Amino acid sequence: HLLAVTAAVTGGDAAARRPGKGLFAKKSIKKGDVIFLERPLVSAQFLWNALYKYKACDYCLRALETAEENARRLSGIPGLNLPHPELCRVRPELHQACPQCQVMYCSSECRQAAAEQYHRVLCLGPSQEDPDHPINKLKDAWRSMHYPPETSSIMLMARMVAAVKQAKDKAHWQKLFSHFCSRAANEEEEIAHKLLGEKFRGQLALLHSLFKTALYDDHLNRWFVPEGFRSLFALVGTNGQGIGTSSLSQWVHACDSLELPAQQREQLDSFIDQLYKDIEKETGDFLNCEGSGLFLLQSSCNHSCIPNAEASFPENNFLLQLSALSDISPGEEICISYLDCCQRDRSRHSRHKILRENYLFVCSCPKCVSQMDELDATSEEEEEEEGEAEGETEGDEMEDEMTDV
Repeated sequence: HLLAVTAAVTGGDAAARRPGKGLFAKKSIKKGDVIFLERPLVSAQFLWNALYKYKACDYCLRALETAEENARRLSGIPGLNLPHPELCRVRPELHQACPQCQVMYCSSECRQAAAEQYHRVLCLGPSQEDPDHPINKLKDAWRSMHYPPETSSIMLMARMVAAVKQAKDKAHWQKLFSHFCSRAANEEEEIAHKLLGEKFRGQLALLHSLFKTALYDDHLNRWFVPEGFRSLFALVGTNGQGIGTSSLSQWVHACDSLELPAQQREQLDSFIDQLYKDIEKETGDFLNCEGSGLFLLQSSCNHSCIPNAEASFPENNFLLQLSALSDISPGEEICISYLDCCQRDRSRHSRHKILRENYLFVCSCPKCVSQMDELDATSEEEEEEEGEAEGETEGDEMEDEMTDV
């Protein structure tokens, strides 16, 4: 961690929700500073994203296509050639497949790390494409219930189970996961997570049955009883941090950094603008390899509709970088936004609806407090957007305890 921070119990007034965990600066942090870097305990690519051939390392989610391959697929132009191909940082010669199931990794290090953490339990070997394998049945059931835009994956839960199964010190891993809040509802506010309501009861029962058949373990019996499964489901739903990687995006950023004569710069910018127009026409908004992960330190960050920090993935893998959006004083809480940029611009009522359904709290950040006199109404335009974007957000709801970092 690059700058000193501490995770501690919050009193509810500084944080934009009920008392829980919060992350606080221990010294001055300047705008633009990297506050910390963090790897997830577990992560997984979204299942529809993988099915649609967004090729990512099965361990770190690094994009496996070269920028040119990525651009050709997304634009639908098979003969497309990118200028400055040397700026692409993907190294296909380093990629390795699992010898048993042929799942791909970006390096031997990632293949080994996956094998040591969870993959020995989840490797399907020659049954990788067998639709009757219990894990494939679980994946298919999840896809039939959770369509794009995706916000979570049942395989994140599966990897949690597999990590405990493979671990020599099972209690250590269970304790790590216990740091994440797993409440299915906020009784005081009478809020239930939107994926755990009455209309999803039948779907949850099916997922629970398939999950138990595929992964049951005596050490984790509490995760396999109905209420424990609901809690595990809520843990992933409220704590999962979205991860996006793209070799094309990385190439574009590298192009932006080139020092070029004015005419060459204009030609390159024009090429990139046209490429994105072609991609939008062919593919729409789904450009990245996408997944989610559980990050211990990042999950301590509370929400604010006017955040002073934001997460990004500059290494084109699951390594999270938290950076300051403004100067942060010692003792000040570090807050991120669980809403994307478009959602943050909506009315207070719309923001609260998303946060209640996905994160089980009522926001009381300075922006929301200043807008308390607004009518509790959602515009027709916002209602249409909400139908399309159901909680593509970041964040968590943490239990009340003290953690030293």
